[in-house]
Amino acid sequence: MEILDILIIGAGPIGLNCALEAKKNNLNYLIIEKGTIVNSLYNYPLYMKFFSTADKLEIAEIPFISTAAKPGRQEALEYYQGIARQKDLKINLYEKVLKVSKNSEIFEIETSKSKYTAKNVIISTGFYDIPNLMNIPGENLQKVKHYYTEPYSYAKQKIVVVGSSNSSVDAALETYRKGAEVTMIIRNSEISENVKYWVKPDIENRISEGSITAHFNSELIEIKEHSVIFKDKDGKIQEIDNDFVLAMTGYLPDFDFLKNSGIDLQGECLNPVYNTETMETNIENLYLAGVVCGGKDTHLWFIENSRIHAEMIVKNVLSK
Repeated sequence: MEILDILIIGAGPIGLNCALEAKKNNLNYLIIEKGTIVNSLYNYPLYMKFFSTADKLEIAEIPFISTAAKPGRQEALEYYQGIARQKDLKINLYEKVLKVSKNSEIFEIETSKSKYTAKNVIISTGFYDIPNLMNIPGENLQKVKHYYTEPYSYAKQKIVVVGSSNSSVDAALETYRKGAEVTMIIRNSEISENVKYWVKPDIENRISEGSITAHFNSELIEIKEHSVIFKDKDGKIQEIDNDFVLAMTGYLPDFDFLKNSGIDLQGECLNPVYNTETMETNIENLYLAGVVCGGKDTHLWFIENSRIHAEMIVKNVLSK
């Protein structure tokens, strides 16, 4: 069996950047991706706009040309998938990595389709695949959605949006403007400070004028077939009619996969152990790149500040 210099798990922007850096340095590499190229981005809301400008999303010094100040999902898909095509990157798609184990100095990687061996492994799996569950009765009902794509199916429906992050605010505004009756249930006392600066006044004004109902300092405690039950800011239990729940409660890395790969996880945030100068974990020659480095704190790393991981990792690989 061929022994790869580097096997990269995940074909997101940072995984692609790792492949480009490996290719530049004539290393034998392969990306394995369980979905399509930049799979998480593909599953973003259809009309999502990035907070960052195009230049902050660039990888490998390849220009990202955008007609808008803030590029959207489709432009980003064209950019990253275009790079993969143009550079003819070695990627196996729709193949899920099941297990990474180390036998002496060589890693053995088992997937849903095959087995591989590699001297080095980079885990760049992001965090978008596992919803951060509320763990309340009724969360498994079909009307509960942890992913939001577009507003049209929610026209004239009674919608509950859980949370006050960017994804929550976008879902609330878009569904409201397509005719939904929108109620937001928010644990905090105000809309998140992290909401995009050009969107935050919009949601606050819609709440202020009563177009969107918001219950702050409140908590959803049960979901029923035709209603939801929540505890309001005064501790009073309320029940309101409901057709759909958009639970925009965030997403988490696959901690079981990290743990089973031998990576130590520390603290309440389950922060993976790694060397901040090389991105190497407590397992020699096993590296992390991108958002997965932040544990439960998924706002710590993003494309703009983790693009450097590829160069750091390949530099360390070459030094050995």
